[in-house]
Amino acid sequence: MRLHLRRLIPGRPGAVPLVLVHGFTGDTTTWDALAPHLDPRRPAAAVDLVGHGRSPGPEDPAAYTMRATVAAVVATLDAAGIARAHWLGYSMGGRVALRLALDHPDRVVSLALVGASPGIDDPAARAERARTDAALADGILSAGLEAFVDRWMADPLFATQARLGAARLAASRAQRLRNRPHALALTLRGMGTGADAAVTDRLAGLAVPTLVVAGAEDGKFCAIAAAMAARIPGARTAIVPGVGHAVHVEAPAALADVVEAFLADVDPV
Repeated sequence: MRLHLRRLIPGRPGAVPLVLVHGFTGDTTTWDALAPHLDPRRPAAAVDLVGHGRSPGPEDPAAYTMRATVAAVVATLDAAGIARAHWLGYSMGGRVALRLALDHPDRVVSLALVGASPGIDDPAARAERARTDAALADGILSAGLEAFVDRWMADPLFATQARLGAARLAASRAQRLRNRPHALALTLRGMGTGADAAVTDRLAGLAVPTLVVAGAEDGKFCAIAAAMAARIPGARTAIVPGVGHAVHVEAPAALADVVEAFLADVDPV
């Protein structure tokens, strides 16, 4: 399966591109605030994950597993002629980028993870998260997409986004409502944090330059970022002050600064 790929920055011919991967309920437009702050010399593109944005949203649950999603992303880049790239993934998109780096290291020049985790190590906790995600999936189909989006945006994880103001929040809500209910439900069941085994024990073998980012007001993921960086050889950590989970939405310029500083060391344009 091929996914929708959107070119954000043309960049210079021959430069290694940056590929951006959004989080759950997002799409390529969620990077629009970040793109103007990125180095214009480096090509950049964003991908809509399966069931999100303009990508296919099949009815087959098998299309929504992590393995199938990574395969679809690789096929999409093959079709676009992108053999190797820098990767920037947020939340669920960070888990996709991390798995791609572990399974296809030849496709990854560097890896930047924002508000991402390697999964849940404890089997009981993972099973409980799978039950929670399944209940959320059932709720999407029974109560409707609008009720789910309102519930999702009210999660304490996103509380700091209230500072963005009513207009920005309304735009974010409208974007999420463009998703297809069945696809979001299948994503939760097939690729939620509880659906897949953690890859924590593989982090020591990650052989690409890695940057792990979290918002300073997202305590849970600050701790996860520190734990991940301690396991990944040579990994860097960046904690962005004054923001929560969605750093690229709340502080796009600050995120661009840390990502571009990282990329400048890894692969100057």
